[in-house]
Amino acid sequence: MKSIAKKIAFLFSVLLGLVLFIFVLFQAMPNDEEMLTSQRADAKTKAAIVAELGLDEPLSKQALYYINDLSPLSFYDSSSKKLSLLTGFGLSKGKTQCWIKLPYLRTSFQSKQPVGGMLFQAFIGTMVLAIAAMLLALAIGISLGVWAAMRQGKWVDHIIVGSSAIGISMPSFFSAMLFSWLFGFVWHEYTGLPMTGSLWEIDEMGESRTLMWSNMILPALALGIRPLAVFIQLTRNTMVEMLAQDFVRSAKAKGLSTWQATWKHALPNAWAPIATVIAFNLAYLVVGVVVVEVVFVYPGIGQLMVDAVASRDIPVVQGCALIFAITYILLNLLADIIGIVTNPRLLHPK
Repeated sequence: MKSIAKKIAFLFSVLLGLVLFIFVLFQAMPNDEEMLTSQRADAKTKAAIVAELGLDEPLSKQALYYINDLSPLSFYDSSSKKLSLLTGFGLSKGKTQCWIKLPYLRTSFQSKQPVGGMLFQAFIGTMVLAIAAMLLALAIGISLGVWAAMRQGKWVDHIIVGSSAIGISMPSFFSAMLFSWLFGFVWHEYTGLPMTGSLWEIDEMGESRTLMWSNMILPALALGIRPLAVFIQLTRNTMVEMLAQDFVRSAKAKGLSTWQATWKHALPNAWAPIATVIAFNLAYLVVGVVVVEVVFVYPGIGQLMVDAVASRDIPVVQGCALIFAITYILLNLLADIIGIVTNPRLLHPK
């Protein structure tokens, strides 16, 4: 438990430093008032908006305001206009209110909508895509890895291992463009898969929407190709060791077939390293989803972030960066916990 507590404390300090880094990085961008107002707005209007958002305060004070907005336990002046935008409950004490709330990510410069709501909708799409890619990678990767291990040294083993090496070296942007062009355009007549599309399609009247799982096949395959290749090699190498163990030979000697001994005895014992890698690769999928979403015009955090960067919508970009960072940190923490729990030597070091 001490090891897990230390990792949580370390990751919390990393997250706090990351929040400050993101704040300072985007505060360095000049002319915030031009993004908040039209170019024809007079100087008095711009000054009023800047004062309302606290952009005329010293940078250190703005950083404290930003951390206060993100913190689950926050303090606000009773006259603050932010109170109507918070999700939680507050306790009044004089002119100050203490709030227990969800992180407040402020308001979009462009759409004037709360950034938290925009990120929540986009995050659902991103996680659905990431989980679909992970399930695809697991199903195919583990199956091919086991098959290669059972055919060790034969031509099937060489083809599977060679193909996985290509998959590991293939960047997401290349696989996304390749699959979109090849399966969505060149072979569209045979696959019936679109080059682009979202999970939900809205009719021409905008009155109803239809769930289109086919639109996720190519993005999930493009995003999951690298984890798939990793699972192939990890499963194959681990299973080769397991198949050489005495308990597998004993199972065969008792009358079990090679397939039964492999799936019932060898694979369960090889699951610990695979489970740890799943969490690490899920973190990779969430962070690497940006390019895939842009290529396939898939609505998610990546697409939202690219659009926000193009329009210089700083609150949205900051929110997207925080979501990516927090998700990556939490999934890495999960991977560490799985590794500690499944490995007694890490749980009880000498």
